[in-house]
Amino acid sequence: MADPIASLTGFVQNAIATSFGEEWRDADPVIRPANKKQTSADVQVNAAMALAKKVGKNPREVATAIVEALKADSAAMQLISDVEIAGPGFLNITLSTDWVAAQASTILADGTLGVLPPSKLEVIPLDYSSPNVAKEMHVGHLRTTVVGDSLARVLARLGHTVVRQNHVGDWGTPFGMLIEHLLEVGENSPEAELLETDPNAFYQAARVKFDTAEKAEPAGSKGDFNMRARKRVTLLQGGDPETLAHWNKLMDRSKAYFNRVYSTLGVTLTDADLAGESTYNDELAGICEDLESRGIARISDGALCIFQDEFTGRDDAPVPLIIRKSDGGYGYATTDLATVRHRSQDLLGDRLVYVVGAPQNLHFRMTWSAADKAGYIRPESTPIHVQIGSVLGADGKMLKTRSGDSVRLMELLDEAIERAEKVVAESKADMTDAERAVVARQVGIGAVKYSDLSVSHDSEYTFDFDRMLALTGNTGPYLQYAATRIRSILAKAADAGATPASAITIGEDAERALALKLLDYGTAVALVGETLEPHRLAAYLFELATAFTAFYEKCPVLKADDDAVRDSRLALCALTLQVLSDGLGLLGIETPEKM
Repeated sequence: MADPIASLTGFVQNAIATSFGEEWRDADPVIRPANKKQTSADVQVNAAMALAKKVGKNPREVATAIVEALKADSAAMQLISDVEIAGPGFLNITLSTDWVAAQASTILADGTLGVLPPSKLEVIPLDYSSPNVAKEMHVGHLRTTVVGDSLARVLARLGHTVVRQNHVGDWGTPFGMLIEHLLEVGENSPEAELLETDPNAFYQAARVKFDTAEKAEPAGSKGDFNMRARKRVTLLQGGDPETLAHWNKLMDRSKAYFNRVYSTLGVTLTDADLAGESTYNDELAGICEDLESRGIARISDGALCIFQDEFTGRDDAPVPLIIRKSDGGYGYATTDLATVRHRSQDLLGDRLVYVVGAPQNLHFRMTWSAADKAGYIRPESTPIHVQIGSVLGADGKMLKTRSGDSVRLMELLDEAIERAEKVVAESKADMTDAERAVVARQVGIGAVKYSDLSVSHDSEYTFDFDRMLALTGNTGPYLQYAATRIRSILAKAADAGATPASAITIGEDAERALALKLLDYGTAVALVGETLEPHRLAAYLFELATAFTAFYEKCPVLKADDDAVRDSRLALCALTLQVLSDGLGLLGIETPEKM
């Protein structure tokens, strides 16, 4: 195992068992990276502090016993070059440089990069993006889409079965209005094409017709558009074949728009991943009947509600979860009950992951609690809300246009690419127009994604193009530039007839620091798989790029003193490029061939 902490854990546990008895073998060894401001060691072991009271000794006595047992273990000492007791009983461990080099050589040769599957592989339905049909995707969809897609990539890389679920809003009252408008303008008309290019314009035109008809006097003087829209809703919900055919044409137009956004953004969602509200329409009446017949739901003010004592309002009375409105319609709660039941019982999901805005947390907790009481969630299934924070403007408020509207996602992405093209043109003037266009898209989209993914998903962040597109600092372009720099080094080496060595040797501190950081990659990926926090991978990649920059400045590669040193450093470069490219790929970010 390449990860130093994981490799040390077993040896430290053996030392504890040897010193204090087998009953303590599973004690947490409390191993973490050492604080480089305090010590030159690589790893700190704090087990003695936690064990002291339990075994009736002071921490330094415990630490001394662990050190003696470690030094007596020949296998452990192949990994450890030095261990010392510091302070009241901390162990500072320096890893063997030969071991570090050997592990780096191994992950370079076997192609795993240190990423290994967990002990238990899971089925993980993953709900993300979730736009509305016939409406423009706005900046609010950016984070759910980007974070969700990164999690899908990481979980699949670890070997889990990921079932992408794009829970689009494709059902309900507005669709009567939209279908009638589509029929009036013609399904192949220029107005219908707005569904693919400017969905908001199509939606607003339908809304104006409906509202105008609602206000008309006498009723029906505007062509009864509103009455026809309401009738169309009834036909749609009743499964009328002709209405469903029109609905499908509406969906096809919207899918073309979704796919254009997803293609520009570089996410892995496809039409096969669509699992919208319409998917569950036939189940909603049965769910209401089931919950009412079992006393889980009851009528209140004409609506069918679930009341749960653990969810109360300001008056300490239970807050209702409305599953059938007083007019007989169904809401989000009803659909989400059907959704979680499907993902648990039909898809046999282990973790049921919902990448959705933070404001929906109470709704999900109430819905999942009700579903659990109803037996809709298997004991093996755990619903998880990956809460998504807001994107803010420079004023610290929700990012809006000057008119106060939500920023359209495609406009934002187009601007990112346009700005990136200017940055690329300044830094690499010898590109052709075609090359510049490709790199501008990679850099612009990469900058937007990295800015989002480099902060905790549940926190807010300020959208700032200038900061995002900077070639220095913790940005996507900085990491992309590090990768292209390495690619250039390897290309120049190949032109000179030099190739990376099969085994890495270490002679300089900067080489050692880079190799040691490379060994952490598998742990970083595994941690994202466990915590569902992509910012941890982004932080690792930035640290790796920083370590490479220090290595590159202090250790000549192409101009190394001898060929063996050069080829070993080329191997370090090759491994760094592989890890950077793989890690950025897991974030959904491409690495340009040149910048």
